Amino acid sequence: MEALFAIVVGGLVACGVYLLLRARTFPVVLGLTLIGYGVNVFLFATGRLVTGSAPLVLPFIDSPPDPLPQALVLTAIVIGFGMTAYLVVLALKAYGQSGSDHVDGGPGE
Repeated sequence: MEALFAIVVGGLVACGVYLLLRARTFPVVLGLTLIGYGVNVFLFATGRLVTGSAPLVLPFIDSPPDPLPQALVLTAIVIGFGMTAYLVVLALKAYGQSGSDHVDGGPGE
């Protein structure tokens, strides 16, 4: 199970970095979002991957789940959504001022 999580995190971050290196604003926003998803999966995996455990603390469960990674992921989702909304508005403002969707403000291809 840990190998699957490592592959998923690595794939999300690798795709995110690839999209960050593009010269257009939309792939950059998508790349930052994918990196955020990769970090969320990583944070969730830090709470010990246990199969057969309940998502809540119950009296008959031997190894109760750790609520801290769940709280961190929930907080990261909210912060990531706010950051994505801000980046989209910033990209639209830059496109309106420069007339190009290049990240560096250069001429279109």
